[in-house]
Amino acid sequence: MGRLIAISNRTAADPKARAGGLAVAVWESLQKSGGMWIGWSGDLVEEKPRGVNVFRDDGVQFVLTDLSEQEHDGFYLQYANSVLWPIFHYRLDLASFDNESFAVYSAVNRRIAEITAERAAPGDTIWVHDYHFLLVADCLRHLGWEGPTGFFLHIPFPAPEMFRALPEHQWIARALSAYDVIGLQSQQDRRNFIRYMEEEHGGTELSDGRLQVFGATVKVEAYPIGIDAAGFEKAAESELAQSAADRIGRFLDGRQLVIGVDRMDYSKGLPERFEAVGQLFDDNPDLHGKVSVTQITPPSRSKVEEYKELRIQLDQLSGRINGDYGDLDWLPLRYLARAYGREELAGLFRRASVGLVTPLRDGMNLVAKEFVMAQQEDDPGVLILSEFAGAAEQLTSALIVNPHDTWRLANTIRSALQMPLEERQDRWRKLREIVTSQDINWWSANYLEDLNTLSEQAA
Repeated sequence: MGRLIAISNRTAADPKARAGGLAVAVWESLQKSGGMWIGWSGDLVEEKPRGVNVFRDDGVQFVLTDLSEQEHDGFYLQYANSVLWPIFHYRLDLASFDNESFAVYSAVNRRIAEITAERAAPGDTIWVHDYHFLLVADCLRHLGWEGPTGFFLHIPFPAPEMFRALPEHQWIARALSAYDVIGLQSQQDRRNFIRYMEEEHGGTELSDGRLQVFGATVKVEAYPIGIDAAGFEKAAESELAQSAADRIGRFLDGRQLVIGVDRMDYSKGLPERFEAVGQLFDDNPDLHGKVSVTQITPPSRSKVEEYKELRIQLDQLSGRINGDYGDLDWLPLRYLARAYGREELAGLFRRASVGLVTPLRDGMNLVAKEFVMAQQEDDPGVLILSEFAGAAEQLTSALIVNPHDTWRLANTIRSALQMPLEERQDRWRKLREIVTSQDINWWSANYLEDLNTLSEQAA
């Protein structure tokens, strides 16, 4: 068995980035195989040539390339984040189409493939991550690479009607068929992908679940990504976590805490959530002064105009709620547009009576799983989860809601605040069992088992 080669836009070259997320998932496999991680260095240069920095750290070789400012704009800001991201999150109204950005996106995918092909050897296995690199396998095949190549999409795959809105959808679909294994977050995402390939390109789903399309046979499967469950549970017991819980506890002064933690992104359903919080206080005067909602929303992609508009909208909604109901010693809604560390968030989750995870569309949403692992059995909080998050397929013991239904969401928050201890404990135990048994290591092991099986068959 050769090396594992991981490809992603951002890598864990910075040791500080190895505490969670993708790094936890692939790090052990990369170390065991003496593997390689290829991606963007994070640096921008004004024009060509772009550098390639190669170094080894803790048993893993990193191959990092710079992007020119033009590449960063066309590949990352424009096509990846202003075309693919809104389309894959069902926001066709926010997509900004232009041929030039796709040309740059394609060129960056080709360059990453060239960097990979120069270094990949027979027996190696390549694992490509996320919507930034949809075309890499096809580029690799044209460069002569025949080895096993897998892809995992960390965001939703949209319904066929939405995906077809991409002017380049046929090109992308054909390129995706060059992968041997395509991993998606949920069964719904898998159904969307299969249906698109069947309806648009005459694909056929075989009895074993594989897909025949464009003359290729591709394994398409849902691999719901998990978290470092034990690590996050430990983080909730740290000094930093306790300090954060104590700090917010002084503000709460015995009140129940409802918490949400999301990036500043239109896919997260934040205006809808704020509307529901307003409805909660409109309809329930008895909760005034007894419940505090805290929403932590660090800025995201500040150069994208839609996010600036979202920030203004949230400022207005939170101002309305606090203006109507706030008092000298109580703010109904605290809206914090800044980031907090992993351990601090774990402490805040542990202190909360309710966790609000209500995106309009999400591939998985790991905050939901982190909230579960931060709780304690003697007095666990209640998870409220959007039916449009991939996590809803697994975390069925959460209170599942439609984030567009303001009245029901408000009433679900009230129900969660008043839920008896026995029911809270029962729901939490079931949730914890899922999160711990289907953690990040379970996810990567399942995916790589399928990809490595292909590698063995090809050997």
